[in-house]
Amino acid sequence: MLTPKQLTLLTFIDETIQKTGISPSFDEMRQKMGLKSKSSIHRLISGLESRRFIRRLPNRARALEVVSLPMSDKHSVPPSFKTISHENNRIIPLCGKIAAGLPIEAVATAETVCVPPQMTGVGEHYALTVEGDSMKDAGIVDGDTVIIKRMSRVPDGKIVVALIDGYEVTLKRLWTRGSSVALEPANPVYQTRIFSADRVEIQGVLVGLMREY
Repeated sequence: MLTPKQLTLLTFIDETIQKTGISPSFDEMRQKMGLKSKSSIHRLISGLESRRFIRRLPNRARALEVVSLPMSDKHSVPPSFKTISHENNRIIPLCGKIAAGLPIEAVATAETVCVPPQMTGVGEHYALTVEGDSMKDAGIVDGDTVIIKRMSRVPDGKIVVALIDGYEVTLKRLWTRGSSVALEPANPVYQTRIFSADRVEIQGVLVGLMREY
């Protein structure tokens, strides 16, 4: 999440680039923010850069570029499925956390992630942060960011985001058994859970994974 000052500065940078084609100078940013020193602007810029809202462009004057902006709708789950292009990458909403283990709910955020285009392709996509270890044998571990394509019908054997009973969201491998749905973990510590089909809503299929070391 951004602080109010970070959001104000990010908006100012984006609006200036849209109007003039270049980012504002540090003096212009300092005046806009009502700050006395450039060091305060440097701290705000570093915060925006660490959160991947902006990036510095080497060997260029006024070398700031806006990578993404917070989504305007902070209350929907997910807040928006609109995917926008940025050069060769795409910006998709980060819609909170998902359980790969004990049940938790996905929580909407105003954050976004920048992903390679080969992870998305056509269609609506969003990202979730994994909590838990029930999918570790499928190479999905706690802290990973999974890229999900929004789909309601998914073939058997795919790893899906499943909404159970309207409130519990989990990441598991899908199998259908007649009128039942089996959600299978990839960790022998956990058991496969079986539900009637009317209790499970498929909200998307896993298409990619991102990890920081």
